[in-house]
Amino acid sequence: MAKVVRVLAVLLPLLPAALMTPAAAQPAPLPWTGSWETAPSGTAAPLPGAAFRNVVHLSVGGTAVRVRLSNRLGTRPLRLGAVTVALRHAAGPAALPGTLRTATFHGAPEVTVPPGADTVSDTVPLPVPPAADLLVTVYTPEDSGPATYHRTALQTSYLAPAGAGRAADEDGTAYTLTTSRWYYVTGVDVRGPAAGSVVAFGDSLTDGNGSTPDTNRRWPDRLAQRLRGHRLGVLNAGIAGNRLLRDGTGPSALARLDADALDRAGVRALVVFEGINDIKGTPQAHDPAAYADAYRVLVARAHARGIPVVGVTLTPYGGYPAWTPAGEEVRLRVNAFIRTGGAFDAVADADAAVRDPADPTRIRPAYDPGDHLHFNDAGMAAVADTVRHALTRPRHSVAVTPHLSEAFTTPNTTG
Repeated sequence: MAKVVRVLAVLLPLLPAALMTPAAAQPAPLPWTGSWETAPSGTAAPLPGAAFRNVVHLSVGGTAVRVRLSNRLGTRPLRLGAVTVALRHAAGPAALPGTLRTATFHGAPEVTVPPGADTVSDTVPLPVPPAADLLVTVYTPEDSGPATYHRTALQTSYLAPAGAGRAADEDGTAYTLTTSRWYYVTGVDVRGPAAGSVVAFGDSLTDGNGSTPDTNRRWPDRLAQRLRGHRLGVLNAGIAGNRLLRDGTGPSALARLDADALDRAGVRALVVFEGINDIKGTPQAHDPAAYADAYRVLVARAHARGIPVVGVTLTPYGGYPAWTPAGEEVRLRVNAFIRTGGAFDAVADADAAVRDPADPTRIRPAYDPGDHLHFNDAGMAAVADTVRHALTRPRHSVAVTPHLSEAFTTPNTTG
């Protein structure tokens, strides 16, 4: 298959025309697009009888939603006794009056999800604006074994310990406990005029570590703000502790690529920002050729779906306890491949954007939350700007092939 050529967003001006409905007696239904995502990162003890009210922040809006729920890391069938969605009313666990809806599954209000599997709800007729907070409430009536969750939510969600009948509460008074994890929910798709979505695929730097909790200032959130005028959603498939070459926190990047990125609805581009945990982790991976091979596999699998890929250079971590001169040499050699190896359709040079000019082994002090590895809110904004530039550089600076054009203008209805 012909190699998908560099950089996607040269075609962004074409997207509105691509979404115009041709003259016909019956207009085609609007496509589904991913508006929010989190990737399963592990399991927690079940809380039978509880209702989990997850707070999630959408990127693009639509006229209806559907929710993705996961038992991917569970070991027993997961019975979901009730699932509801609603727009959030201000802060806290209360629903905006009149917006709470019951999600069904093949017409039924309950569903049992096999271990290792995900499920997607039926269409829920709920108009949602861009950048809305949505409440996805999941009631688990019995002990279904380990609960699939995302650990590093950086978002306060809520728990009703006695959850029977509480999923349908607009009032949030039953939700007396808080949690910093997302339970069971892994995605929200919207039906509407969105032009598709960009998947941010990575580790804690993408998951948001270092940014201010409850403010949606991870770099994928900032990127979503910057792409809103293009009607593009952004999906955050980051997992803190994740690795490129082997399992770490959550399955390796190669193992989870399909479920967390390529199988999502309406994907137009994949942004890969992963590898630093392989350099600094245990065991350390010091062969740059292994990184190059893994990146080539990720790109080839995305290209097989018609999805272009942006590679993000690995950022400095000097001053972090696991930093070593040998690891720094690996990082520089991996970055040289990302920049010049020809594997990616475009490159976002986050290393150049955040490194300290006085000491390129370190992050700029203005971007460092204090651990010398992650980014504070300002650093997250800098990464978002770098990725946005890679996605939207001017048309004259890149070559465009028919294959790439087709990838951007033909809706991906997977999922």
